[in-house]
Amino acid sequence: MKEKKTKNEKHAEVLADENIFEDELQSETLNDVNSNEDIVKELEEKLKSSEDKYIRAHADFENIKKRYEKEKYQAIDYAHEQFARDLLPVIDALEIAYKTADEATDEIAKKIKDGIGLTLEQFKKVFEKHGIKETESCGVFDPNVHNAALQVEAEGKQSGEIVQTFQKGYTIKGRVLRAAMVSIAR
Repeated sequence: MKEKKTKNEKHAEVLADENIFEDELQSETLNDVNSNEDIVKELEEKLKSSEDKYIRAHADFENIKKRYEKEKYQAIDYAHEQFARDLLPVIDALEIAYKTADEATDEIAKKIKDGIGLTLEQFKKVFEKHGIKETESCGVFDPNVHNAALQVEAEGKQSGEIVQTFQKGYTIKGRVLRAAMVSIAR
């Protein structure tokens, strides 16, 4: 048969059950706290990773933006480069005509020479306005702006010095438009 429990015994059992429940609750609470701390750490790491990715993406965007700005201004600066390159043979022909007109003796030829000279001066002014300059064709040979067509023996010149210019060279805002064709001393 069943034994009768006294009130004290029943009360003791209820207290024991409550203590067990409290211990389990405290254990679960500690586990939840540890679990929450792990979650917080994991979220903080993800946040740092996301911030780092954002900073890198922003820096990449700024670099691309700067590069496109630079390319845009270069495109504007050098937009007329091909047109200028196409005009160089015309200027060469006018300079040849101007030099050969020196041999003319009649009045009409002298006026034509003066007209050619004025035309050449206008070309030079327009070129200067657009940043196109004639390269120096004297002194020491520079492979960046000169094209050596011949090597010749020349008295009074050191090896590598320019002896004669066959075709003038031009630059546009520091960039070579056409290299000067020259002969250099051996």
